[in-house]
Amino acid sequence: MTALANGDRDGAARELARWLAEAEVPHEPGVRPGEVVVRLPGEAKLATTVSLLLTDRALSASAFVVRRPDENHEAFYRWLLTRNARLPGIAFALDRLGDVFLVGRLPLFAVTVDGVDALLGAILSVADAAFNDLLALGFATSIRKEWQWRLSRGESTRNLEAFRHLRED
Repeated sequence: MTALANGDRDGAARELARWLAEAEVPHEPGVRPGEVVVRLPGEAKLATTVSLLLTDRALSASAFVVRRPDENHEAFYRWLLTRNARLPGIAFALDRLGDVFLVGRLPLFAVTVDGVDALLGAILSVADAAFNDLLALGFATSIRKEWQWRLSRGESTRNLEAFRHLRED
């Protein structure tokens, strides 16, 4: 049996370090022992920051997606719960402030380069794909105001194009 098959934290730490070296993504130590924070590049959500915490039992991942919605709460939370049923080993969660995160966990034996890659790939793809939908559901009034403000000042609206359907002319 390999060290990882026995649930060895040191073996998991070596695999995580290997993934970090091979993935070549920006990362830094977190504030907690066993924590590393990685920054994954995206498209709709330009970057997703993920906290990875290695403990004696598992590697947990937590990534901020979007802050608590300003409006349309029922539809916003229904959207999250509906998506949770289809997610691959991760789930949307809320912190005590109501901000939205994606969370996942790998048991130590599953902390391999491929396992970490699959976990972070799922987090990145879901955060990126969900981002504009969540903004449109929870922040439509603010987005409309931003459109109006930028147009009135002749400012660029390039990064608002994904929300053109919310624009009020």
